Amino acid sequence: MKVVLNADVKDLGKKGELVNVSDGYAKNYLIPRKLAKLADAGAMNELKNKAAAEQYRLKKERETAEQNAKLLEGKTIAVKAKAGANGRLFGSVTSKEIAERIKEEFGVEIDRKKIVSEDIRQYGTYGFTVKIYSGITVQMFVFVGE
Repeated sequence: MKVVLNADVKDLGKKGELVNVSDGYAKNYLIPRKLAKLADAGAMNELKNKAAAEQYRLKKERETAEQNAKLLEGKTIAVKAKAGANGRLFGSVTSKEIAERIKEEFGVEIDRKKIVSEDIRQYGTYGFTVKIYSGITVQMFVFVGE
């Protein structure tokens, strides 16, 4: 008997999957506990619609990421910091500060964990990489000065 799972079932499958189980297991365990529903025409149509909606959402996310990548590619942001006499900073410029500046200047929200940069502890221009989406990375620069 084919059923569509309403919840994750150990050793069977994940929520939303179509699985083939024995009649007794479906009628006596899965369906009464609302862990699954019979895979009739309505359930199959709902499953197809959810899959199509998920595909559409992923496509839109990727398009947005590609647009953001074009906007950010090769750009330079400026970060102000205080330093001692030899140009060595009091502290360092963090990925959090870089993410805030990107949001201020370009209106693109980037998670600080997706910014890969070296420790910035002196004035100067430094390159860093932003992982915008799976397979989409951008090279940017940060200018640290007064």
